[in-house]
Amino acid sequence: MSAGADTLELALRVFVVLKGLNELLLLTFIAQGALWLLAGSQRQHNLIYNAFNLVGARILAITRRITPAFVPDRHLPAVALFWLLLAELLLIIAKISLVLELQARPAA
Repeated sequence: MSAGADTLELALRVFVVLKGLNELLLLTFIAQGALWLLAGSQRQHNLIYNAFNLVGARILAITRRITPAFVPDRHLPAVALFWLLLAELLLIIAKISLVLELQARPAA
């Protein structure tokens, strides 16, 4: 196996791990939103909601830092969801590109 193929395989593994972490964040954020709807006013007493909120609060804090100040705080969850979905799409494209490039290389 050539050094180029080793580099591609390493890059593929890195992108797979990043994609998995992004999926975990995305699903946690979506689950927090679902619990926000289902739990109603009692959500602050819900243990699972509070666990999801640990992750969700950090996602929103990062989103607030990268989002222009004119975007109101009430829109941050939608903006955060957009960024997570965009990251997922870009990671999928990168993964597909790496897999196709690895398959196109001749086997040694």
